[in-house]
Amino acid sequence: MKIPKFTFGMGDRFAREGEAQLAAVLAANAKGLEVFPVWNKSNREHTIIHSQPDDLRAEADAAVAALGWKGAYFVDADHIGLKTVDWFLASSNFYTLDVADFTGQAANDPSLEAFVRAMAPYTGSLVIPGIAQPFALDENAVRGTARKFLFAMQEAGRIQRHIAEKKGADNFVTEVSVDETDSPQTPVELFLILAMIAREGIPAQTIAPKFTGRFNKGVDYVGDIAQFEKEFDEDLSVIAYAIQEFGLPASLKLSVHSGSDKFSLYPIINRLIKKHDAGLHVKTAGTTWLEEVIGLAEAGGDGLQIAKDIYAGAHPHAHDLIAPYGPVVDIAVAKLPAVAEVAAWSSEKIVAVLRHDQTNPDYDRQFRQFIHVSFKIAAQMESRYTDALKKHRAIIARNVTQNLLTRHILPLFF
Repeated sequence: MKIPKFTFGMGDRFAREGEAQLAAVLAANAKGLEVFPVWNKSNREHTIIHSQPDDLRAEADAAVAALGWKGAYFVDADHIGLKTVDWFLASSNFYTLDVADFTGQAANDPSLEAFVRAMAPYTGSLVIPGIAQPFALDENAVRGTARKFLFAMQEAGRIQRHIAEKKGADNFVTEVSVDETDSPQTPVELFLILAMIAREGIPAQTIAPKFTGRFNKGVDYVGDIAQFEKEFDEDLSVIAYAIQEFGLPASLKLSVHSGSDKFSLYPIINRLIKKHDAGLHVKTAGTTWLEEVIGLAEAGGDGLQIAKDIYAGAHPHAHDLIAPYGPVVDIAVAKLPAVAEVAAWSSEKIVAVLRHDQTNPDYDRQFRQFIHVSFKIAAQMESRYTDALKKHRAIIARNVTQNLLTRHILPLFF
């Protein structure tokens, strides 16, 4: 199964917005942009929502049927490992292999030394086409990178082979995620990681590295934009060279995790993928859930009250809700507005605070991040929440579609 050049990963916490999401992709295609949908949901999110992987597959299939989509589409088992992957075997055709917990664990000495020997031809002065300066690479640097990443890539190989045994080797797309590590990978580290992936026989079609800066959930990038541009440019060159050197799939491309709302980076990404004629996968995680809350607030009445009640239910449990997302949110709980204050807000006020419009003085990035991680409260509302999504379908769908099309897909790919 070959992944297309441009793919767009769309999270949907409650599996209600498939048609609205696909409508954004169809609108982009109508403009001549070939981008393909990937519906993604992690084991953690299924556990919180009490949903099943089959629910996401049903949502994707129903949207495709309803809107007459004729292209490829994917259902991503996001951030899975050997302990969780079996749950997703029937429903998914895209697997994001998350081996962050294995990073830094030592591979056995024979396999580590075999890798060091295999990389000997690249030591000395490593010249990567497209990168102006060669990299100094010695045996100690190769061994150090292997100590950090080799066991994790071996675990990725175990997961991939398990999936292939169950589904057939050519029936799914494999992504390898190394974005949840303690520091960004250098170009040399990424090159060596790709060598490890190739030696494991993993037919990876996307690789998600860690970049400089913070990719917080649902808000713009925080960090050195010039450094990100340098890293992204060099990573694209590394991937092209690794495909040539190691026989990795020609469709291998970069994946940007927590890519939603990184508006300051989109022009850079757009320019560089065109410069390199490279593919790209971006995951937008919970952006759609935020548009549901915005749509409910905009609808007024019972919708507005639900939006306020989500905040009221979440605020007393702020630390518990934030904890699982600690590395990818930046929320000062003490600075969040009081529940009573939010209870008095108008529809226009809560929309202005929550919608990601950085020109609006009411926009509050901390409030937006907090609602992002508070979907558990909506899940606890059960039918009250999902019935409201049905009742206010038109306004919510408009928000979801326009958000993905105008704020994400077109700036990234067009």
